[in-house]
Amino acid sequence: MLLQAKGIQVAYGEVAALHDVSISAGEGEIVAVLGANGAGKTTLLRCLSGLLKPRQGSIEFAGTSIVGRPPSKIVRLGLSHVPEGRGMLSELTVLENLQLGAYARGGLKDSSELEETFRLFPILHERQLQLSGMLSGGEQQMLAIARSLLSRPRLLMVDELSLGLAPRVVGELMDLLLGLKKKGLTILLVEQNVRQTLNISDRVYMLLNGGVAFEGTPAALRAEGNLIRTYLGTE
Repeated sequence: MLLQAKGIQVAYGEVAALHDVSISAGEGEIVAVLGANGAGKTTLLRCLSGLLKPRQGSIEFAGTSIVGRPPSKIVRLGLSHVPEGRGMLSELTVLENLQLGAYARGGLKDSSELEETFRLFPILHERQLQLSGMLSGGEQQMLAIARSLLSRPRLLMVDELSLGLAPRVVGELMDLLLGLKKKGLTILLVEQNVRQTLNISDRVYMLLNGGVAFEGTPAALRAEGNLIRTYLGTE
């Protein structure tokens, strides 16, 4: 497995956020993490990317322990995180945000790297000199993903891809993730849009109150209709 986390426990003071969570992702997989608000999804990604240190548990990425490593070193190992809310530096231009994406590996090597990004995201080419805070929600999400891709990750973690976006834009972004998977990228996707997420995922975890309530294939989760309705409020 490219990513293997076992027995993860995280707490904010005396409040447990994750307890005994184990999760894995193999090369070229899209692995979904579903759950209601407050289930621990964002905490899990923050833990995997080094923004939070687990009280207990192990995390290995490409065979290397990353517990306790600073986020900048984890990015250089090949694990990149698109946070909830996109994390745009709104006072910088689109181009400047993209340049920051490559900073962890020493910056852009040549113009071909940006050309590759603009082929994936033509709208960012058109908007490259525009302040990122002036972009639409969908364009900002594209910029957040593009910025992370410029760190040249082996595993891309995306937190709430569809948050605040129109269904058409969500569909385009889901198609984009499928395209990245076909190129060999591993993706860990935290999402509340259950139907579209199950359509593109290879495996699924569902978190409930900080623990893993389900692990399996999308087909197996669909067969557990009551589980989806009870804990996610949707089908």
